[in-house]
Amino acid sequence: MRIAGVEIPVGKTKKIDVNIAKLPSGTLIDIPIIVYRAPKEGPTLMLLAGMHGDEINGVEIMRRIIREKLYKVDAGTVICIPIINIYGFINFSRDVPDGKDINRSFPGSKTGSLASQVAHFMMQEIIPHIDYGVDFHTGGARINNSPQVRVQTDDAQNLELAQAFGTRFILNSPYREKSLRKEAFKHGKRILVYEGGESLRLRKSAIDEGISGMQRVMKHLKMKDSAPKPERETILINKSTWVRAKSAGLHYSFVRNGSKIIPKEILGEVCDPYGTYQVKIKSPLEGYIIAVNNHPVINRGDALFHVGN
Repeated sequence: MRIAGVEIPVGKTKKIDVNIAKLPSGTLIDIPIIVYRAPKEGPTLMLLAGMHGDEINGVEIMRRIIREKLYKVDAGTVICIPIINIYGFINFSRDVPDGKDINRSFPGSKTGSLASQVAHFMMQEIIPHIDYGVDFHTGGARINNSPQVRVQTDDAQNLELAQAFGTRFILNSPYREKSLRKEAFKHGKRILVYEGGESLRLRKSAIDEGISGMQRVMKHLKMKDSAPKPERETILINKSTWVRAKSAGLHYSFVRNGSKIIPKEILGEVCDPYGTYQVKIKSPLEGYIIAVNNHPVINRGDALFHVGN
């Protein structure tokens, strides 16, 4: 196996610093990659985080995987990429400096935008080596996602891998154009997207769940003999919808993330700052809360609760 010109021998761990670009000041920007090849043959699993630089839970998941050497499997190879979007990470931003989203830039181009160049590196140097992958993400700005794996569930192999991950929710999520997941699938590679917590905020439960799920995937792929057992039953979400604010004001949530709800159940309320009105927010259906908007000040039309069934 060779990545960015570096040979990774069997039975060894290799850290590779890949120069991806540089700052306008001339400071080099390197992407650290840790690769472990077990002496015994097996599948190659990619573990990736930091696609969006402000999604810190995934970065912490990867830090712990590396720190605790959980990547050292009994069979196969593990490729760890703790932060693929270094620019976004150091700037607390989802995107790269040109405003583009790496995960909407695949398959990328060697001479394209910065986001496109990172995507091109992934498609040329990483994806050809792997069989499977787990891409760790976090909810977007102010959105707290209950731990969930997103896959296209009509693909039996994808669904089997998601069930092995064993987190609280499996969300049916069609492939998005120019995403890593879709481009990898075109090459016969299955990648799970794990979502947990919210951006720029560490959430221990989401981090622990991501690490445990990763180990369960390794066991399922026969890369390891043991893994933590799931604490709760996995629930398949076939479709979901956002409950949106009908008025602007201060938002108060009354339900816990991940909880089951019934039609017309009061999920929260929106109040104006001056005490003149309170608008109750009711559930449109029976299902589960899979994400909550934690921002206290909202506008009419803002997404407040992601409900799935």
